[in-house]
Amino acid sequence: MSIFDYSRRHTSTTRVGSVCIGSEWPVRLQSMNNTSTMDTPGSVEQALRIAAAGADIDRLTAQGVREAANLEEIRRELRERGCEMPLVADIHFNPRAAEEAALHVEKVRINPGNFVDPGRTFKKLEYTDEEYALEIKKIENRFVPFLNLCKEHNTAIRIGVNHGSLSDRIMSRYGDTPAGMVESAMEFLRIAVANDFHDIVISIKASNTVVMVETVRRIVKAMDAEEMHFPLHIGVTEAGDGEDGRIRSAVGIGTLLAEGIGDTIRVSLSEPPEDEVPVARELVDYIGRRADAPHISGETAPGYNHIIPQRRPTRRTGNVGGDALPVVLGYDDVDPATLLRIDATELRHRLDSVTPVDAQAVATKAGIEGKIVVLTSSHANPVGDISATVHRLWALGLDNPVIASLDYGDTPADATVIHASADFGALLHNRLIDGVEILSATMDTNALHNLALGILQAARQRTTRTEFVSCPGCGRTMFDLQETVARVKAATSMYPGLKIAVMGCIVNGPGEMADADYGYVGAGVGNISLYRGKQLVEKNIPSAEAVDHLIALMRADGRID
Repeated sequence: MSIFDYSRRHTSTTRVGSVCIGSEWPVRLQSMNNTSTMDTPGSVEQALRIAAAGADIDRLTAQGVREAANLEEIRRELRERGCEMPLVADIHFNPRAAEEAALHVEKVRINPGNFVDPGRTFKKLEYTDEEYALEIKKIENRFVPFLNLCKEHNTAIRIGVNHGSLSDRIMSRYGDTPAGMVESAMEFLRIAVANDFHDIVISIKASNTVVMVETVRRIVKAMDAEEMHFPLHIGVTEAGDGEDGRIRSAVGIGTLLAEGIGDTIRVSLSEPPEDEVPVARELVDYIGRRADAPHISGETAPGYNHIIPQRRPTRRTGNVGGDALPVVLGYDDVDPATLLRIDATELRHRLDSVTPVDAQAVATKAGIEGKIVVLTSSHANPVGDISATVHRLWALGLDNPVIASLDYGDTPADATVIHASADFGALLHNRLIDGVEILSATMDTNALHNLALGILQAARQRTTRTEFVSCPGCGRTMFDLQETVARVKAATSMYPGLKIAVMGCIVNGPGEMADADYGYVGAGVGNISLYRGKQLVEKNIPSAEAVDHLIALMRADGRID
């Protein structure tokens, strides 16, 4: 095996009811109810739809002890109707609710950012090392009884960190960073392992795909360093809806699946939760087919940092390479005389057959001197194939810009969106290419260009449209999230460069909006609060009036005309 071949990361196995999670098992698919957990019939019917769509596991929010207790009734009715799908209780701020839920469901998700630490206020706190150690002791004192209860009832735990809900304590020491997210999880993992509790799944998520990918890579490294090999649940939070939501999810999740990371996934869409499952299935199946792909030899370029990749240094040719933004071939004006289209495997063979003297001599002998290289691939693992070739160019000191070109043939359009987002997302996150070209017999030129631009924006490498971050909703959401997202989009989608977050509640709302320009957050039944970044500007606006208030705020700030 080489780094460019596909193989699953080795993990331990965690049992969640009748479902096993880990590298020895298929990648499991999850979704989450958006019903009130006190609505037993509605929750049961939605869970049945989620199961029918192909989900292996379903999650429900339990914001209080009352909701946690009612999970018993929901689970009982599902079992009576022949549905054995394990249930997960989603807990924030309330250890007592977690303890109640552990009696009734197969897994409990807790959030290290608010399980013991108070809700964040974004205030800078100062701790001495001794004071910080005392805070960890508080966590241990509260967490260990919960571990013992879960051990007694064979209940698994998901330690779920979200970028949007780090505690003030963590942010004060580590900042609002991937390193802080990793330490937030590791604090709880160390306590669990010290108390011989191992039925654990880790999730560590963000709406920013760059942050999400880096953080997951970091926690894999951190766990390896401490001989922990727990399975990972991966996803992009608040991905949105429609094509944009699918693109952002596949860009983030697909990048990690391609390198073998991820044992269970959720595609979080602001749509009916059963709609998430076919998208997840398509993504997992597409990446999984690489297990049988031919071997790809090669090594990464010297000094390459896989966790925080640096952009490959290239010579700017026209508007491609160097410090230029990545281009979309066929959309941006690129001189065709500068392009050399060649199969990635063929170029590697050329490069391997010449004796290096200096970079220019190699480029001349390989036939690429002065050219923008357009790499195609017919390999069953196109990401590995193209990546190996780019790293070979890099290692030889060849600075030709590279555009990746992939043809999805007659693959249906909806699947092409997912496949292309996963493939180009990985190449872009790894900073290996200077442009993209997506070809398809089932999508017209305009749709393909829009797809390419959407992928570039999701990978945070080029902004050409308004960006919307929106959560999928859950039992905490007290307004019609899907209708609201549609209204916000209709009113603001003509302002490229703005980032607007639509959030169902305060759990991740203010935090996940860290780099959003404006936030539209549920604040109770039928009410909305508006944020400028993390700053609360106006609260408890009736939802029917809130979009007008958002537009007025943006206009007052001079962000729109």
